[in-house]
Amino acid sequence: MDRVLIVGCSGAGKTAFALRLGEKTGLPVVHLDREFWRPGWTEPAMAVWRHQVEELAAQPRWIMDGEFRNSLDLRLPRADMVIFLDMPRWLSLARVVRRTVRHFGRTRGDMAPGCTERFDWAFMKYIWKYQRKVRPRLCAKLAEFRGNLIVLRSPAEAEAYLARLGGFVAGTMPAGSTPDACSQLLPRTSD
Repeated sequence: MDRVLIVGCSGAGKTAFALRLGEKTGLPVVHLDREFWRPGWTEPAMAVWRHQVEELAAQPRWIMDGEFRNSLDLRLPRADMVIFLDMPRWLSLARVVRRTVRHFGRTRGDMAPGCTERFDWAFMKYIWKYQRKVRPRLCAKLAEFRGNLIVLRSPAEAEAYLARLGGFVAGTMPAGSTPDACSQLLPRTSD
């Protein structure tokens, strides 16, 4: 596997997982938050963003972490593997609150310069509604993916997956579920 896409709700642990996966595999890690946001949490023009993602996805090897549904159509066809961190809502919310408090007023390492951590009610609301509103659309797109799909539903599953990479050989990673597995995930709506 040369191109791994890591998706999931904010606070699911995508960045930390991507960093650890990058250490184990030697694949370069691309944090889409760092690429997307401009100083002061300014969004780029959509055409500029999509061109930037096309260039990033065209690279021969990467681990890309981030949801950014408005560019999934550019990244998904290039990916060999998708890892969906399908964590419970309460965990994602708790992690984002903890992260906000810990880094409040400073820029995190995975963010673009000039994007200082802040408390954002709209962002918290997005996380709260993710399971019901966003996740079904993501699962529909993942159901069409013909590469290797891995769904990890708890921190313990994520840890176990990373532990299995101890004997990593370039170009291979532990197998995941079938592409149809995402359709079985749709029932998760409350947690």
